[in-house]
Amino acid sequence: MRTVLLGAPGSGKGTQGVVLSKKYDIPQISTGDLLRAAVSAGSDLGKQAKSAMDAGALVSDEIVIGLIRERISHDDAKNGYILDGFPRNIPQAEALDAMLTELNQPLQGVVLLDVAFEELLQRLTGRRTCKDCGAIYNIHLSPSKIEDHCDACNGPLFQRADDNEETIGNRLNVYQEQTAPLVSYYQAQNKLHSIAGVGNVNDITAQVSAVFDSI
Repeated sequence: MRTVLLGAPGSGKGTQGVVLSKKYDIPQISTGDLLRAAVSAGSDLGKQAKSAMDAGALVSDEIVIGLIRERISHDDAKNGYILDGFPRNIPQAEALDAMLTELNQPLQGVVLLDVAFEELLQRLTGRRTCKDCGAIYNIHLSPSKIEDHCDACNGPLFQRADDNEETIGNRLNVYQEQTAPLVSYYQAQNKLHSIAGVGNVNDITAQVSAVFDSI
């Protein structure tokens, strides 16, 4: 199954991608991971990406599409894959569609994890991380038993600099402006499946799995 997971920061798409990747034995493809791997390997595309990053520029869609094309040609993706974090806007979606059409492997479905803005803000601003072991808590949703201390190792908990309300609000606004229009784009192709990304993680996985099984 050739799929895309859509969702705002904090919607849980990364978590669901890991679980579904294992369940269906297909790779979860993150463009961030692809870029880091290509740069590390020193491939042609990696060198082009590094030049852009070193210059403080955005890596072009052409390079990212090239990396995705390369990745989905691997044996572990022959039964499908889950794209996580791409496309982020309409031009990227159009470029992805063009590349997959050329390969005669169009996307089979797109799953949107739909979470209200206020819930996302609460999830992201409430996140606390243990400095010692990296365990993650949420002061609103899953607090530690002892305030500001990790349950596992008693290490101090801290809030990441980019987890403040202003920064997160900006990230969510960018998502709303650039990525949310993909909902209509994929609806027009009859490929969009919207699932409420709230409640029990296993229940959400079951709902996404039902979509995967139907496409």
